[in-house]
Amino acid sequence: MKTISAAQALVEQLIVNGVSHIFCVPGESYLSVLDACYDQDIELTVCRNEAGAAMMADAYGKATGRPGVCFVTRGPGAANAFAGVHIAQHDSTPMILFIGQIERRHRDRAAFQEVDYRAMFGGQTKWTAEIDDGRRIVEYVNRAFHVALAGRPGPVALALPKDMLEDRVAPCVCPAAAPIETAPNDDSLDALASMIAAAERPFVILGGTRWDEASSRRMMEWANAFDMPVATSYRRLTLFDPLHRCYAGDLGLAANAKLVQRIKRSDLLILIGGRLGEIPSQGYTLLDIPAPRSRFVHVYPQDEEFGRVYAPTLAIHASPKPFVSALFKLMPPEPRPWREDTAAAHRDYLDFSRAFDPSADVDLAQTMIWLSDTLPPDAIVCNGAGNYASWIHRYFRFRRFGTHFAPTSATMGYGVPAAVALQRLHPSRLVVSINGDGDFLMNGQEFATAVQYGLPIVVIICDNGSYGTIRMHQERHYPARVIATDLKNPDFAAYARAFGGFGVRVERTQDFPEAFTTARASGQPSIIHLRMDRDRISPTLTLSGLRAGAQR
Repeated sequence: MKTISAAQALVEQLIVNGVSHIFCVPGESYLSVLDACYDQDIELTVCRNEAGAAMMADAYGKATGRPGVCFVTRGPGAANAFAGVHIAQHDSTPMILFIGQIERRHRDRAAFQEVDYRAMFGGQTKWTAEIDDGRRIVEYVNRAFHVALAGRPGPVALALPKDMLEDRVAPCVCPAAAPIETAPNDDSLDALASMIAAAERPFVILGGTRWDEASSRRMMEWANAFDMPVATSYRRLTLFDPLHRCYAGDLGLAANAKLVQRIKRSDLLILIGGRLGEIPSQGYTLLDIPAPRSRFVHVYPQDEEFGRVYAPTLAIHASPKPFVSALFKLMPPEPRPWREDTAAAHRDYLDFSRAFDPSADVDLAQTMIWLSDTLPPDAIVCNGAGNYASWIHRYFRFRRFGTHFAPTSATMGYGVPAAVALQRLHPSRLVVSINGDGDFLMNGQEFATAVQYGLPIVVIICDNGSYGTIRMHQERHYPARVIATDLKNPDFAAYARAFGGFGVRVERTQDFPEAFTTARASGQPSIIHLRMDRDRISPTLTLSGLRAGAQR
């Protein structure tokens, strides 16, 4: 009987599940898998650090709705990848991390780089396992895809003992895994219709994953028919067109105070697809816990989430796509007393997203507005974490579904790896990575990966010489006692050129458009180094103002 190696069986099952990209840092513990990929139609993106590889897999999972696949070696490689797994868990992103492991015969001897991966990843994944028998590898991989996609999507980790991958096994292929879409029943829809008809100040919040462009567009059509005000959750900006007449803004960090108050005054809150965690709930202050005062409808694809924090008036077990389709069975009630408030909410958003106090040097508000007005509609923007991101959330108007990629876990170092992954996936689209200085240097080495693969990403670095978010909190609580938050940075434009890319330095707002245009025209991976005023710490705050207020 014909046999193949377990490594070959694994790769065949990846191909059946539509895997066309693997993100990895090579390791001798899984060389047999790399060899099995040699003659297959799978692109490997070889990264400079496992954190970057795992974040690329997360970005790929966000973009496609299919599990992003990452391979890393044992011990330190798996430890580096942990940050990407944490992002996928918080962001509900389908992802599978494959980890090379020591040989089975050396277990429990504290062998070279030996780690118990069930203990290491168990609290951050939907499932973590180690494959002891090569004859079961297809079973495990098949289950991994199903688990990653089911209900609330998330990461899976599979450890692969080096010798197990060389087991001889009979060829076996399972059908590709697919997410199961759950739809609301008629009783739920009838109850929802009655609640909307009885409401005076209803409000909808969109969040989570398992959306697509069609469901996002249909949600906008439904909101228009019902005159329903809609907000997006933290870093889910592309679920709803910001220029749609029903859009009220996003519930991120430093959200519009008028939006927050409007939601607190609502008598019917409909949450679709999201969990309303700490940031979108504004520190768990939007709704009373555990029993909200207003009627609360929670629509979610995994029933374990219902009542976990908030007790819903009506729980609807449904994924976003079938739920939004089912909404069209409802008829808009007459009258709709919230119509004028919806219009006012949109006006408040428009005003909020263009109001700013210019800075003396490079003004990020004007820079983001220029990018928002200038980039092609299908341009992709990626970012990591830091106060600089608040300018993106407030001033960049994302007009298309799936054009913004950022971790809801606010993990630093995400922007460049995500941009690399998305440029690999969409070679003809413009991909821009916006980063803070400390943020960039967490995974800035992946700029070398962009150069290696000829990926013309545009990287913008907002350099204020500090860990700005931490400095902001430091000045609030320990004014003028600055310690451990200052940074001495390199010349980032020279950094780009050293790797073989294009680099330019910008010190005035008016110079940014020319610098961006030149960077893009270079056709190379590029870095635009923005020299920022450290005092301007957010769109509304300065360090000097915080210090003065704290000292009063």
